[in-house]
Amino acid sequence: MSTPKDLLQNLAHLSAPQLRRLLTEHLTKQKLGLYWESSAIERDAVLNANIVLPRLVEADSHGLDNVTGPGTPNLIIEGDNFDSLRLLKSTHTGKIRVIYIDPPYNTGNKDWVYNDRYVGANDRWRHSQWLEFLYQRLTLAKDLLSQDGVIMVSINDENRARLELLMDEVFPGRRVGSLVWRTKDTGNDLSQRFSHVHEHVLVYANPGFQFNGRATNRSKFRNPDNDPRGDWSPQPLTANKTLIERKNTYYPIQNPETGYWYPCDPDSTWRFASEKEIRLRLNSDEAAISNALDSLRSDTMEGLIEKKLIYFPPCKSEDVMRFETRAALSAAIAAGTGPMLPKKKTPLLREDLPDIDFWVGKPIAPGRPSRKELWTAKPEAERLAPLSSWIAGQNEEVVALEDENGDEPVVLRSARGGVATEEIKNLLGSKAFPYPKPISLIQGLIAQASRPGDTVLDFFAGSGTTGHAVLALNALDRAQNTDAPPRKFILCSSTEATTKEPTKNLCRDVCATRIRKVIESDATLAHNSFAYLQLDKIAPGDAPFDSSCAQAFQLLTLRLGQVARPVPPASNGVNVLVQNADDGVLTVLCHKLTHATLEALAALPGRQLRVYSTRPATVREHFAALGREVESLSLTRALLHGQQSGRLRRKPVAAPSSERPTS
Repeated sequence: MSTPKDLLQNLAHLSAPQLRRLLTEHLTKQKLGLYWESSAIERDAVLNANIVLPRLVEADSHGLDNVTGPGTPNLIIEGDNFDSLRLLKSTHTGKIRVIYIDPPYNTGNKDWVYNDRYVGANDRWRHSQWLEFLYQRLTLAKDLLSQDGVIMVSINDENRARLELLMDEVFPGRRVGSLVWRTKDTGNDLSQRFSHVHEHVLVYANPGFQFNGRATNRSKFRNPDNDPRGDWSPQPLTANKTLIERKNTYYPIQNPETGYWYPCDPDSTWRFASEKEIRLRLNSDEAAISNALDSLRSDTMEGLIEKKLIYFPPCKSEDVMRFETRAALSAAIAAGTGPMLPKKKTPLLREDLPDIDFWVGKPIAPGRPSRKELWTAKPEAERLAPLSSWIAGQNEEVVALEDENGDEPVVLRSARGGVATEEIKNLLGSKAFPYPKPISLIQGLIAQASRPGDTVLDFFAGSGTTGHAVLALNALDRAQNTDAPPRKFILCSSTEATTKEPTKNLCRDVCATRIRKVIESDATLAHNSFAYLQLDKIAPGDAPFDSSCAQAFQLLTLRLGQVARPVPPASNGVNVLVQNADDGVLTVLCHKLTHATLEALAALPGRQLRVYSTRPATVREHFAALGREVESLSLTRALLHGQQSGRLRRKPVAAPSSERPTS
């Protein structure tokens, strides 16, 4: 972590753009929110240091021989997740529907690494390093989300506040809320008689996102009054606003068929405006009244009554109250025998109410009116109960509050944290990963946040629980609907090798091995596959010369189809990337352009051809001489695309245009 002293000493070595960047950063850092010690120049340098190219490791992949179509969309990427995200930004921007991560918590217990060293509790810059570590990765992940995408992040209670402010910084205006997960039944730190037994899942999403919820309980729609329009459900007519807060929606309503009146609750006024009250308030100013009515987002109370969408509960005539004098009304209020809320038994009329005199001589009915929600008022697909923010235990009794439509929210259930260790032990035979999340937790979150066919990314994949959960959901979908497209997973994990354990490979030996065993353990999952990718880093200027055909092929295959597959046999240096069935375009790669390659290109069937090569001008000239059109694209630009920020992007090294293909 750079200190102010370090930056001052290095000022003489900074370029003019870097000096402007540094000055801008320091002039604009005063703000309301989270600020931590960091260097934007260092961020740019890291982001632009090199480009990342994927390399398929077939021996550690699974099921590639059985893959039909262009390749497998399921990826396990070995390497620093910062580099994995840089690769994915160039191949999967806007393609990821769900991101779930369980990042290292900032506990100070030396359980996470920053810049190749463990960070301890006594490190002066510990919090800044943790925030910068996550910031660099979250800013890359943000661009991967689809327009209706969501990111869910697990965090403990101690670091929730810092992380939430960081998420607000990276995803401004995108906060959905948080879920609370009870991780254990008893706490282990009772020094302050306070038991820590829960963690959080922070949820941030793009505007088009919604949780899946659950279909509305049809049994709650009935027809007690034989409404010819069919079944309906009673909805509350009141809002959580008092008479003081919303004077305009405090007024009496009357059943036009019986003439009975219903007082408004002064502590919970009506949800709907009254046209009569609007006219009284605006002194019959027709223009102002018209504007006020046009601005309403729903019917007025009079409009609902006219449409017979207000249900007045039947009552016996002897239960109707009438106070012929003000004194009689006051006596009933004092004695507590006046009109009451049926359930709460709190008075509806008080001496201090502005309309108290109105009720003298009026027939006041017991019970409370409600609004009819007709079953036919909206499509059944839109009648969904929401997701509760509480994640309960598997056998925990939960009393869920109903929403405004009378539906109980969907309550996710998860095993306690310790169960996950046994899950991994059962698969791998040892305690291979510390503090894993139970599959029931991740499966429930993904089931609510995704749809069949979506891509789910976890760039802190650890033991591979997210991939396991995706496979389990696919198995459920396949059992219920064989036509449902499977969800896809991308898991990014490091080796966690150290000087003491140089051969350690968490990604290969735990994450990939777990996913392979899950697939092999169930016949219904046998058709699944994944590609195991390793990352190679190359200086941008060296990319045209040092990149291999296999690296270029995997990068373009990922970008064009979000899949990976072995490099097929080439025909005179021509590798087919994808055949687009919709428009008939054949896309090919020519890593080394030769005269034989040009002849092979010209011999390809089909009239529409897209070619990636290191000599795009030469390809165009060759096809022009043949009187044919071709879409000729630069392989160099394709390799660099999406992998560098605009601040320090270096101009790629290009060979002189006069160079011809080799023989």
